[in-house]
Amino acid sequence: MRDAPQVGPVVERRVEGAKLLEGQLPELFGKKKKAPLHGARIEDYAVIGDCETAALVSLEGSIDWLCWPTFSSAACFAALLGTAENGFWRIRPQAEIVSTRRQYQPGTMIVETTFVTKDGEVCLTDFMPPRGKHSDVVRIVRGVRGKVKMHMNLVLRFDYGLTVPWVTRHEQELRAVAGPNMVVLRSECSGKAVELRGEDLTTVSDLAVRAGDQVCFTLTYASSIEDVPERVAAEDALRDTQAYWSEWSGRSTYKGQYAEVVQRSLMTLKAMTYRPTGGIVAAVTAGLPERIGGERNWDYRYCWLRDTSFTLLVLMRAGYVEEAVQWRLWLLRAIAGSPGQVQSLYGIDGGRRLVEWEPDWLPGYENSLPVRIGNAASEQFQLDVYGEVAVALSRTPAASDDLRIPSLDLEATLIDHLCKIWPLPDEGIWETRGGAQHFVYSKVMAWVALDRAAKRHERFDGVGDVKRWRKNRDMLHKEICAKGFSKKLNSFTQSYGSKVLDASCLRLLLVGFLPADDPRIIGTIDAIQKYLMKDGLVQRYNTAKASDGLTGGEGTFLACSFWMVTCLWLIGRKDEATEMFQRLLALRNDVGLLSEEYDPQAKRMLGNFPQALSHIALTHAAFTLSGQWRPEFGGEGN
Repeated sequence: MRDAPQVGPVVERRVEGAKLLEGQLPELFGKKKKAPLHGARIEDYAVIGDCETAALVSLEGSIDWLCWPTFSSAACFAALLGTAENGFWRIRPQAEIVSTRRQYQPGTMIVETTFVTKDGEVCLTDFMPPRGKHSDVVRIVRGVRGKVKMHMNLVLRFDYGLTVPWVTRHEQELRAVAGPNMVVLRSECSGKAVELRGEDLTTVSDLAVRAGDQVCFTLTYASSIEDVPERVAAEDALRDTQAYWSEWSGRSTYKGQYAEVVQRSLMTLKAMTYRPTGGIVAAVTAGLPERIGGERNWDYRYCWLRDTSFTLLVLMRAGYVEEAVQWRLWLLRAIAGSPGQVQSLYGIDGGRRLVEWEPDWLPGYENSLPVRIGNAASEQFQLDVYGEVAVALSRTPAASDDLRIPSLDLEATLIDHLCKIWPLPDEGIWETRGGAQHFVYSKVMAWVALDRAAKRHERFDGVGDVKRWRKNRDMLHKEICAKGFSKKLNSFTQSYGSKVLDASCLRLLLVGFLPADDPRIIGTIDAIQKYLMKDGLVQRYNTAKASDGLTGGEGTFLACSFWMVTCLWLIGRKDEATEMFQRLLALRNDVGLLSEEYDPQAKRMLGNFPQALSHIALTHAAFTLSGQWRPEFGGEGN
């Protein structure tokens, strides 16, 4: 790791009528002092977004992660993965905070954080309005009682915390420019601009907020070659954002005792949808560790076919047809071309090249290295995605208005290709880097693809060799049962002939590979409970002892734990399922969000955040426990 850029005192001077906060060439301003790590605990964040990108806001009122202008762009606030020098935007009381409480406004992605000090109480409202031409972050400070002195500190660092922008003052706004990026800061209190000043290559402001006062800050992103964006009216933006999310969340068709839980998860998934294309990212962050200090630190700001398929199934079940149609269009565009070139993940625009690299100036979340940007898993062969795509296409409505990609021809071509490749080993659902294997879950999902296609053969109207599909489906089912099941363990295993258990085998019941009363299904659930449960939660597999090309273990995997809940319910152990589901719900943070994993010893969230797969599995379990979903043997219920 090399040091971050050196910074020093701000030098102010007049340049053509504008006050310049000199930020270029920071090495000229003196030697940098080593800065402490900045980010909060993973579970201390809330997410706000405009369905094209998202920001993480901590309990202390600090935005420590924001990629602009899209989910997969470079971050301009990257303190989450490093130090204050890597960029953040904090608004909080100057005095000691006695207590903090936080919530989303009901049915929205608008976060309200209330700070209580000995002198009074203020409420900080954070949100990103539905995007128009530009993307905005709006922060409104409202006095509740007493008089509270507040401090605002803005540190913009483009290129994942590396590049210090050139900042100029123009009347009542600041403009920060570096390369193609421009960010404009505006502030207002009672119709007047708030005083801003430069301090150590940052922008700061001190203000006293009394009961009834309201101070608004807006940060707007634009290309540096565009005209400066128009001013955002904070109150109008707030009303627009409230209306947008209230209308969307109100369309859910879920009926059951977990309505509030399901609503929050569905809204989180919607916030992770890239509206221009319909693609859905696996998480809004990169580089958060699956074990503190470990090397499993991946970039999840891309669209996994697997995760997006799972997402669409729960969105469809909740009545969100429009999202399903848009995702279908994204999928058809992304996978168009040779069936042999289907990837497990794509960019939000359907792009294929997701080169993995390491920004060595970032020290990592709590010194967890390396930080990885991009994802080399895009180059892996993952057989299971054919099954997930087949299920999703079978359940989502046809996009009849888009004639660029003939979906039936494409589906049939993929299934024909699958008949050739299913005997091959792959890297599997967990994207291990220890070499290809005959993973059981991958084979099962190949069976699912063949099964769905064979059962829908009339829909293909003569396209594809249905007789061949059925033959391969039956051969594959027989092979999985013979080679993927261990009589000694009385369980399906991670791969053919293996003695390693894998929680992905819980999904054999969920996709209808075997019925719920089959002894092999019950044996698999029991074995995973016995050997992969840790403090009441489920591990993916024993990563501490695995030969998967990576060192060190990880936390328990939350999606797998929710899969266990669903399986227990389906085999009739409903009290056990309900108790485990309640225990998992208690792990959500104060605003109902989940990361990828959880450390039951340290009682901390781990991995990228918020994690789509965790919220998908939670929602699916809620539908199951509410009696609104169950599989049918042969896969028709998925």
